[in-house]
Amino acid sequence: MQFLNRLCFVLLWLAAPLAAFAAVNKNDPYLLVLRGAGNIALVVASILVVIVLLRRGHWRSITGMLLVLLWCLPPVLMSAAHVRFELRKHDVLGASAAEARQLGPHFMVGYSSFPEVARLAEQGLIGGVYVTRHNIRGRTVEALRAEIAALQDKRRAAGLPPLVVAADQEGGIVGHLAPPLTKVPALATLTGLAPGDQQARAEEFGRIHGRELADLGVNLNLAPVLDLKPPVRRNRLDFHTLIGQRAIAADPAVVSTIASAYVRGLEESGVGATLKHFPGIGRVRDDTHHFSASLDTPVKELEATDWLPFREVLSHSRSALMVGHVTLTAVDPDRAASHSKRVVEGIIRGKWAYQGVVMTDDLVMGAIYQNDVCKAVVEAINAGVAYDAAQFYRVFSCALDASRQGRLDAAMLRASAARLELRSPAAQAGAATLDGSTLGIVMPSAPRWMARGG
Repeated sequence: MQFLNRLCFVLLWLAAPLAAFAAVNKNDPYLLVLRGAGNIALVVASILVVIVLLRRGHWRSITGMLLVLLWCLPPVLMSAAHVRFELRKHDVLGASAAEARQLGPHFMVGYSSFPEVARLAEQGLIGGVYVTRHNIRGRTVEALRAEIAALQDKRRAAGLPPLVVAADQEGGIVGHLAPPLTKVPALATLTGLAPGDQQARAEEFGRIHGRELADLGVNLNLAPVLDLKPPVRRNRLDFHTLIGQRAIAADPAVVSTIASAYVRGLEESGVGATLKHFPGIGRVRDDTHHFSASLDTPVKELEATDWLPFREVLSHSRSALMVGHVTLTAVDPDRAASHSKRVVEGIIRGKWAYQGVVMTDDLVMGAIYQNDVCKAVVEAINAGVAYDAAQFYRVFSCALDASRQGRLDAAMLRASAARLELRSPAAQAGAATLDGSTLGIVMPSAPRWMARGG
């Protein structure tokens, strides 16, 4: 019995700093489980531990008193974290109309609370929303369609441009709204067909996705994936991206053929495509959801291989371009491509002369979030990138502070605003192809922001 008591005492010493760390970082994306009921459970557990320690007289010894104090920390630290979140939220919601209209179009957010995202939409603090499986789980297509329509009604009533509404329907293992939408096979399943059949089937897949998404009110699809398929087991540390299963093929020509046809199918339905994840993650070994990753391949080699599909599809479509959090070491070894001006302005805008919308991959990925996320926000906006924001209040607050301190590039903001306005749903509403179908929309997007994000 004495051994068990000592063991419990040791375990409490080990658990106390972990509980304190979890409390102070309760809004961290890696601690999503703590939100809501998890926060309550941690506080209750801390209080119960303190009561037990006091009742057993551990406060009489120095080590016991220190342990009691340690277990008093989680509720205090959690309260401090919540206060910090509320202050950020208050600051963002209190932004002036001019600040909102300047910065808001650069942000798209996922949401779990309709009233909260509706307020952001009405105030112009966001340019769009991202809908995914939790928005439709346990609900009907009609309910989500009505919710999206209600958001657009609020935008019109506020005199603001329509929201971009994005979803992630690649086909295969990534189809966040399927079911209830149609589960389409991965584009990689078409590689064994003859080139003509590849194009016909890919275009059909695009039309299926486009029709269903457009009917729902979605005007931007975060697909297709243009990364080249890596050799089997190259990405041993790829636990989340799973690019080997999502990439179309290892041959750039095959990727271009299939992706181009898929994009045509989407655009015929009035839904824009998003080409991802430039500069390519098939060659890297680490998963940027959790780790920093470097792409060390020379630019000339990338231009002749990995980048061919991006340039080909961009040249004859209205697709947006998603930039990943891979560091392109030959161009900018000091920062990820997603917030590198050398990559965005030097290659995409300069060398390629692409004037469409460039967006980042998810900001809560470890490659960015574990580093200086505020610095990344400012650098990305100054590079002309439209942002995704998984922890909206924190990220928008960073941009707001930078704007107030004069650290944002005013010329770049104006250029970005012009691109966004040109490709907004409102601008595209009257545009039609020769057969009368609406053109695709390209706008910024940002997956996976939860309403209680930090």
